[in-house]
Amino acid sequence: MQRSAQRYQCPPFDRWLGSWVLLLLVLLTKGTTAQLTIISTIDESLPESVAWLEDAVRQGESTSGLTINQEVILMSLDKEEENQQQFCSALFPGAALVLDVTAGGWTFARDTAAAHGVPYVRVQASNHQWMAATDHLLMSRNATDAALIFGSEAALDQALYYLVEGSVVRVIVLPGIDEKTTATLKKMRPAPSYYVIQAAFNQLTTLFSMAVSKKLVTRDSRWTLVAMDYSEKEFDRNLLANTSGITLMRPDKEVCCTATKTQSFCNCDGLMIPKALILNSMLSLVSVLKAQGQQNVAGQCDSPPDAAPSTASFYTALQKELDKWPGMSWRMDKLQMEPKLAFNIEAINSTAKQVVGSWSTEGQLSLNPDYEHSPIKRFFRIGTVLSRPWVSPKKMSKEGKGGAGKDEWVPTNDPNDYMGYCVDLAERLAFEMKFDYDFVFPEDGQYGVRQQNGSWNGLVGDLSNGVTDIIVGPLTMTSEREEVIDFVAPYFDQSGISIVIRKRQREESLFKFMTVLRAEVWVSIVAALVVTGVMIWLLDRYSPYSAQNNAALYPTNCRKFTLKESFWFALTSFTPQGGGEAPKALSGRTLVAAYWLFVVLMLATFTANLAAFLTVERMQTPVSSLDELAGQSKINYSVLQSTATIQYFENMAAAEDKLYRVWKELTLNSTSDQSKYRVWDYPIKEQYTHILQVIVDSKPVLHAEEGFRRVLENEKGEFAFIHDASEIRYEVFQDCLLTEVGEPFAEQPYAIAVQQGSHLQDEISRAILELQKDRYFEALSAKFWNTTERGSCPNDSDSEGITLQSLGGVFIATLIGLALAMVALAAEVLYYKRGKNSLVSDVTSKKALQMIPEKSHVSRINVTPVF
Repeated sequence: MQRSAQRYQCPPFDRWLGSWVLLLLVLLTKGTTAQLTIISTIDESLPESVAWLEDAVRQGESTSGLTINQEVILMSLDKEEENQQQFCSALFPGAALVLDVTAGGWTFARDTAAAHGVPYVRVQASNHQWMAATDHLLMSRNATDAALIFGSEAALDQALYYLVEGSVVRVIVLPGIDEKTTATLKKMRPAPSYYVIQAAFNQLTTLFSMAVSKKLVTRDSRWTLVAMDYSEKEFDRNLLANTSGITLMRPDKEVCCTATKTQSFCNCDGLMIPKALILNSMLSLVSVLKAQGQQNVAGQCDSPPDAAPSTASFYTALQKELDKWPGMSWRMDKLQMEPKLAFNIEAINSTAKQVVGSWSTEGQLSLNPDYEHSPIKRFFRIGTVLSRPWVSPKKMSKEGKGGAGKDEWVPTNDPNDYMGYCVDLAERLAFEMKFDYDFVFPEDGQYGVRQQNGSWNGLVGDLSNGVTDIIVGPLTMTSEREEVIDFVAPYFDQSGISIVIRKRQREESLFKFMTVLRAEVWVSIVAALVVTGVMIWLLDRYSPYSAQNNAALYPTNCRKFTLKESFWFALTSFTPQGGGEAPKALSGRTLVAAYWLFVVLMLATFTANLAAFLTVERMQTPVSSLDELAGQSKINYSVLQSTATIQYFENMAAAEDKLYRVWKELTLNSTSDQSKYRVWDYPIKEQYTHILQVIVDSKPVLHAEEGFRRVLENEKGEFAFIHDASEIRYEVFQDCLLTEVGEPFAEQPYAIAVQQGSHLQDEISRAILELQKDRYFEALSAKFWNTTERGSCPNDSDSEGITLQSLGGVFIATLIGLALAMVALAAEVLYYKRGKNSLVSDVTSKKALQMIPEKSHVSRINVTPVF
């Protein structure tokens, strides 16, 4: 007769009364029927074990001739007190054996049975050995995390005992594969490095096919299938057509034979090994009970006897009985029967298979030396954004949108398609921590700010929502972001905010020296020269004391100021050579003295203005700090949206507004001493409020490239971009047209971020500290911010001289003068030759007339020569 242990629940008084009633029934029936009682404890999650025990008891009765009464207690983890009451109620009438088939063992049953002299035996019939083999296989591949998928809830519950006791692998356990578990696996962050399905052989094919259909099998060689039973069938390789293969672990056929106590010719295809172990364990125990003549031993849990019957002979006999069963061992320290299992491990793909190794209870894991046992690395999704010099694509697509032929970035997840500081850092971390990774870019391309509904966008939102596992990018550590994600040790210290603006380019002109004076000034100078030249000619012509009107007073070679000589004197007076000999008359000298004073003043004015003009031209930036930028209205400026930069200005503006409200409250509050706070003007500058308003009006840019492009497009330098100082410094090194204004402010470090509570935080922090110790970050910074690689830029130095392009007009004027001189020379030569030929012609004509005779018949022609 079998009775369920859940037949009643007794309060303390009712249990005391029921115990005396049961004792009376035992005394009345004692000696009428000889039967043994076995108290069996089974996990509530494995109800099929009850049927297995019933079959085992019936076979034990038929083979031994004993009458066996079995009391079954279904253990519930959350009802420990109720479980104990049920056990005590079953033990009170008496029991010959306590059989513990639970996955984790029940200490209360063991101690209580020992106190009353009742043999206690635990049979390890759970999936403990399967879990141990799986755990050792994962550890051989350096696994730190895995997703364990079981064919039933019972198998999952049994596995928990092993995982809690000794596994070091971080796991997630799931019962089967359905919509719910699929969603759980896809949202798991970091994504599991390995996947293990543990189920009966027939279920393995079904569950793996579901995993393939739900697109869980995305990376090769990361799935391990563990068969709970032995089967002669082969795994359906058609499921592996789109993968590189799986790892299959199944029990060896010898295990099946030993579990059924069959030495040869065993046929146990599809046999559940735990069922065979429970059946044969019960048969062995019944055999020992019969051989020992074991009787029921009654007892009360609250009052155990002072001298309990000895169970040593029972355990000795059990050891001898198990010696006949090679597939089972006995551990006296745990009073436990443990099966000796062995598993074959194979790597299978769609066309072939290869032996990976084997696992046995005695020899543990043994790997095949001919198989390449390369550890499969973990896999993480690293979130980042495109931003030079942190992450940038190596090449751009030439197709463009709509076939326009413009460069366009085609996003990929392959890290090999990118370059930059964070790309090198991610590669080094992957090498140090031994993991594979892909880059994941946020859909909006932003860093992340808190939205009005409380959620986050950009990189921070993707990490907090589980889209990515790690952020490796120029992400600033802020208290707001630390509310939803965790930062590790900084990798880039104190990268603040800076201002970039385009340099004012010098206006290159060959006749730039002419622009020093206005056109009307040049015309006035020419007019003064002409008038002076004419006046000198007039004064020298009509003055009675001039050299040409009073030749007796001056030498014969004294300079006579004709109109030509007067203009030459006025022109040469502008040169350091001077005008030469001055007029002799007092009137002429008075005019020349005034003219020389005019020339000196004009030359000094031109020289001073030219020097000042070139000095002002070298002033490349009209502002030198954030205060000056905020205090002017000519230069417009903006920032990158969804970054810590715009958050900084928003916070500062809010602080200014708050301080203003506090100050106004202090000055208007009648309860305070108003005289201490009453001033003529508000004592705090409201520059950040003004800056934020300008930024809002200018509209923050979506990408940093857009901000730098707007700076370069404004050739007058009337647009500034307020952005990360390190990025601005890099762009200044790359482009000679850009210049950094002032010193960085609001300095904060950059750090890698992980999900809150992620186990990667400590691991990455240790890796960062090791890299800092090796001075890796100094070398990496020198690679991207190296002034020696900048090259020479035009107009880099404020102390450089005047360029040829600026004063090239002077040389052109000299060349024009040279050309005019050559033209004048040609004119002089032509004029000279023409005059000489005319003179020769006249002389020839005169000689011809002299040769004509006087009495010639030819009429005399009177020729008058012209001189």
